Formats: sequence, structure tokens, C-alpha cells
Amino acid sequence: MRIDGVNKINNIYNKNATKVNKIESTTKEKDSLNISNYGKDLQKAKKVVKDTFDIRQSKVDYIKGQMESGTYNIGAKEVADKLVDNYFDSKI
Repeated sequence: MRIDGVNKINNIYNKNATKVNKIESTTKEKDSLNISNYGKDLQKAKKVVKDTFDIRQSKVDYIKGQMESGTYNIGAKEVADKLVDNYFDSKI
């Protein structure tokens, strides 16, 4: 009976069991964010648009005054044109 063969198998097993993976220490860098001047300009423009009122009160008051006095008349063709224009503008 050969005992050397068993010893060699045991040695291979022991070598694999004792292997230790070395972990290299790395320096961690902090994340950073840089926004270009163009991006900053876009942010400013977006804020201005957001802060701007959608309602032009002077125009609303003018139309209300016309409606109350009975002089506000819009034809069906004008309404249809605006509806079609808005529909196609929303598809772009």
C-alpha cells in the first residue's frame, strides 16, 4: 500500500485551504459633480420660466370687461382655428 499518494492529496487539500487572498488597500475618492456654464444657464432659465405667471391678468380683465358689456364676440372659425393650431402644436 502506498501512503505517499494519500499524503500528496492531503498536501494539495491543505494548500488550497490555507490560501489567503490579499486585499490591497485603496484610497477612496469622493464623488463630485461639475455643472458646465451652459448647464447653469439652463437652470437659471428654467427657474425664471417656473417663477413666471402663466396668466396675464391685464388680458383677462380686458376680456372679462368685454364679456360683461356684451361686446366680446368670437366666431366659430376663429375657435376652430385655435383648436386645430393647439392640437398640432402639441404633437410637435
